[in-house]
Amino acid sequence: SELLAMYETEDFFSAQSALRSKVDLAFVTRSDQGSVILTKDDTVLVPVFDVDNLVDTTGAGDQYAAGAMFGLSRGLDLYTCGRLGAMAAAEVIGHYGPRPLVSLKELAKQYGLFS
Repeated sequence: SELLAMYETEDFFSAQSALRSKVDLAFVTRSDQGSVILTKDDTVLVPVFDVDNLVDTTGAGDQYAAGAMFGLSRGLDLYTCGRLGAMAAAEVIGHYGPRPLVSLKELAKQYGLFS
């Protein structure tokens, strides 16, 4: 992962601790292991959304960031921000191309993440 490379370690928890000491807030994606949101005092674990057919991971990171930042801009809790990011990433990896094929706002409403 990029985080492990950045801190030149194979130990995710060491890298996580190093990152936490440098920033106030970080979203770390971990592919099929979900994501981890770090603050100075808290760790929020966010599961992935199930994807029936993985087609193309192009754009997954960008979509995760977009969903998470949307949640932050709306003042949502960190777990919901991470779920929005995971939802957006899951939508885009089920088809070719980096853009969603459905309205992410409507999808978020279906999952109860946004009203």
